[in-house]
Amino acid sequence: MNVETPTEEPLPSPPTASPKGTPLYATLWFQVLVAMALALIVGYISPARAVAMKPLGDAFIRLISMVITLIIFCTVVSGIAGMGDLRKVGRVGGKALLYFEIISTLALLVGLVVGNLVHTGTGFNADPATLNAKEVSAYAGQAKAQTLTDFLMHIIPTTVVDAFAKGDILEVVFVALLFGFALSAAGPRGRPLLNLVESLTQVVFRVVGIVMKFAPIGAFGAMAFTVGKYGFASLGPLAKLILTFYVTSILFVLVVMGGVAWIAGFGIIKFLFYIKEEILLVLATSSSRTALPTLMEKLEKLGCSKSLVGLVVPTGYTFNTDGTSIYMTLAALFVAQATNTHLTLLQQLTILGVAILTSKGASGVQGAAFIALVGTLMVIPDIPVAGMALILGIDRFMSMFRALVNMIGNGVATLVVARWEHELDRQTLQRNLA
Repeated sequence: MNVETPTEEPLPSPPTASPKGTPLYATLWFQVLVAMALALIVGYISPARAVAMKPLGDAFIRLISMVITLIIFCTVVSGIAGMGDLRKVGRVGGKALLYFEIISTLALLVGLVVGNLVHTGTGFNADPATLNAKEVSAYAGQAKAQTLTDFLMHIIPTTVVDAFAKGDILEVVFVALLFGFALSAAGPRGRPLLNLVESLTQVVFRVVGIVMKFAPIGAFGAMAFTVGKYGFASLGPLAKLILTFYVTSILFVLVVMGGVAWIAGFGIIKFLFYIKEEILLVLATSSSRTALPTLMEKLEKLGCSKSLVGLVVPTGYTFNTDGTSIYMTLAALFVAQATNTHLTLLQQLTILGVAILTSKGASGVQGAAFIALVGTLMVIPDIPVAGMALILGIDRFMSMFRALVNMIGNGVATLVVARWEHELDRQTLQRNLA
């Protein structure tokens, strides 16, 4: 197998990576794990104080969100301009989108099949008229049936600045693609600007290294709020749905992604251990965005070129939402079953088709998947949208695994595309994972 050696300068070592010989208490993953354990204790003993810890989690998420658009812009621009060959850019992008669509559609089908087999909502016999639909209506106001035209128009920001101001990943990627193509076409005249972008990338990742030192505090605040606000008692009535979603998500990662990883030449368990810090962060904050910067660094450290990582990972956060996809079809069937709404095969396929579109862009932002699901259900008048009130209270617990599967899926996708592009061989990948 021919191996292409990336010409880009490597990014700084991931701030989450711990050198050999580092004491256990000094590693980031252990600190985050301890913070989560303390948060569970505080949330159980003193819910009011735990809820008051929410600003700690919000502040950390905002710190990460503050630099994400810059990271995406810089990595995509430098990646495209650094490749030089625009045909390779199109080839990598095409392969990534094809992979995203296949796996995310498979995830939607898995959720649909599991929902029909397990019947998580059967026995609720909920009357939509008695449900508190006020909170759901707030989400419904943000959701609407999205056409293909609406989706495509959403990609284009009103202004360049607006894309960064809103923090919309899809819009930032679009701007970065245009800028990268233009910079590549400029040739030698664009080299000074490319050097500036690459230098800015180095600085931004140094900023991420500083921010990640506060990850345990952010994880504590976010997890304490979740337990204090909703409590373990809220999980009781909906334990079957939550357990089904968790088990389905775990099996999807181990079986489906594990099978893809095996074909690509690496073990999924080793990869999960390699990104353990990112896994804990996503579980604590219920947002896959918190892991995006360090995930990109770790993937490059495995041998993926900076240009490929810069193209695949940001795009995947919009188009490769495997966890969200499982949740949407599974939760849709739960609402229908809980309200005794019979769905025909055609109606279920309609939900599947609409979810293929609405699930895009629902990654990384807390509550976005819930809004997308409301918008999906609105196309089936027989399903009472008020039924979403049944799962609103446990959505935070569901979002933990949604975000986690989304993040893991993007990591696996990047390695698969890198192997597809012959950027790293099987032995190098396995050695680096070990």
